[in-house]
Amino acid sequence: MSDYKTLSCAEVSVGDKLGAVDVDITTGLVVCGALATRDFEPVHHNKAEAQAIGMPDVFMNILTSQGLMTRYATDWSGPEAVVKSIDLQLGAPNVPGMVMTMTGEVTAIDADTGVVDVAVAGENNIWGMHMQGTVQLALPREA
Repeated sequence: MSDYKTLSCAEVSVGDKLGAVDVDITTGLVVCGALATRDFEPVHHNKAEAQAIGMPDVFMNILTSQGLMTRYATDWSGPEAVVKSIDLQLGAPNVPGMVMTMTGEVTAIDADTGVVDVAVAGENNIWGMHMQGTVQLALPREA
């Protein structure tokens, strides 16, 4: 049995902050994320190819960023939350050796439908903002 609890819409308020989470950016995370999302672009798994376009190493693909953003929001909301949409804007690349700190805040709630908007940002410790956007979740209306 899981100890995870799903938040209800009634338990959430606009302005609620999600706890910060640090993600170590490793070669394994970058390469496996690209391969798991069927992104075989060489710059995501071949350091020489990434360096040929001016990057210091392989860099994270957008689908891995989306997955991390979504997981961050659903780890906060709980297992019964339903992801309705994801809006993601990329900024600086994530490369191995960086740490990305993810933060979030509830920005909107529709009490009638139970839909909650969570603004999420991921900033790496070297080049700054890697991603920002919104994850829209449907939560149970009552606990």
